[in-house]
Amino acid sequence: MFDSLSGKLGGVFDRLRGRGVLDPADVAEALREVRLAMLDADVALPVVRDFIAAVRERAAGAEVIDSVAPGQQIIKIVNDAMIEQLGGAGAVPLNLNAAAPVPILLVGLQGSGKTTTAGKLALHLLRRERRRVLLASLDTQRPAAQLQLAQLAETAGVASLPIVPGETPLQIARRALDTARREVIDVVILDTAGRLSIDAALMEEVRAIRDATQPAETLLVVDAMTGQDAVNTARAFNEAVGVSGIVLSRMDGDARGGAALSMRAITGAPIKLTGTGEKLDALEVFHPERVAGRILGMGDVVGLVERAAETIDQAEAEKLAAKMMKGRFDLEDYASQLKQIGKMGSLSGILGMLPGVGKMKAQLEDAKLDTTVFKRQAAIIGSMTPKERRTPDIIKASRKRRIASGSGTSVPEVNRLLKQFDDMSAMMKRMNKLGQKGLMRHGIAGLMPGQRRPY
Repeated sequence: MFDSLSGKLGGVFDRLRGRGVLDPADVAEALREVRLAMLDADVALPVVRDFIAAVRERAAGAEVIDSVAPGQQIIKIVNDAMIEQLGGAGAVPLNLNAAAPVPILLVGLQGSGKTTTAGKLALHLLRRERRRVLLASLDTQRPAAQLQLAQLAETAGVASLPIVPGETPLQIARRALDTARREVIDVVILDTAGRLSIDAALMEEVRAIRDATQPAETLLVVDAMTGQDAVNTARAFNEAVGVSGIVLSRMDGDARGGAALSMRAITGAPIKLTGTGEKLDALEVFHPERVAGRILGMGDVVGLVERAAETIDQAEAEKLAAKMMKGRFDLEDYASQLKQIGKMGSLSGILGMLPGVGKMKAQLEDAKLDTTVFKRQAAIIGSMTPKERRTPDIIKASRKRRIASGSGTSVPEVNRLLKQFDDMSAMMKRMNKLGQKGLMRHGIAGLMPGQRRPY
């Protein structure tokens, strides 16, 4: 997400950070490069013009702070302007403050990921908001659309409206609300039909459903990977039926990010949610300040902590930490650790949320570590016997060959895994010997191999 834009802006800011003093020519050159980077990222031209003008005005009127380098001040100004561009500080929550059942209308073109988003949103509301959800497909145009949504509902663990052949979308919408009232449902998600392109019939159908159901939210789902087409689609839907919020699907595949940066300025509607993967739980609340931080290489540590809290088994993590501190960490525990990390998503996605790791992330992606390292290491450990996992020291040449053959890897890969585990185990033992006071006294140097044991 935003990799191309982030990389180019990172180069601009690296040059600014190295300057002790910035003159107007430096600022002008930096802004020219920012402008080109944004245009290359498919940000709408009027949006780029307004953005650059806002940054230039603030830079000209900025007070010089002695303790902050001029380059850092410019970066701060760009960061603040980008947060405003993305919608201002703080996420805009879904409006659920209405009498139950609360209708949420999903609209968009065919192929935008609307039906999948309906399933993701249902799971999101169930898990995070503790709401009872009913999914209803109003798509009578696309074959098997209603069956697809029913299957997603089953996977998410929410209710779906029974399919009645021959009903019109308007009839389905009314039946969904009636059913929700009878069954004490909190939220009804209405998944409307899409078209390959915007037409009068589509807009008329959506308007009729909107007027009949009076939704608390009309969410437009657009594919972030379509760039300016996504912005044009958002503008058309907003003018025709009015949208209260935008869901950007496939944000994990968008290398440019122009749609996100243009959306608020063009439509006036906030981005509320983003789809960040194929899995049903890959839906995130949109935080402008965090996204700006990712774009500018400042990371999103808060988002990373939240993701860890949602995916990592706290009891398992505490149990593992206790074993590590006692020096009883074995390959079974290492495999458990790999599994916990895997739940958080791809390695490049995790790195993208850490400050200043853009170049490292690019190197990892070039090496295709995301799709291979954890899986291959887990396969190696899975090919070991329980005794080998508990006591890795017994794994010699013949055992290594057997493990490599059983896991579809090579002996050098088995050796690398064992070396990593040995290094980790050695550090854990040194930490245990040093104790808390020793760590405070000797710091990281006390953990390094070859250091004298503290007395």
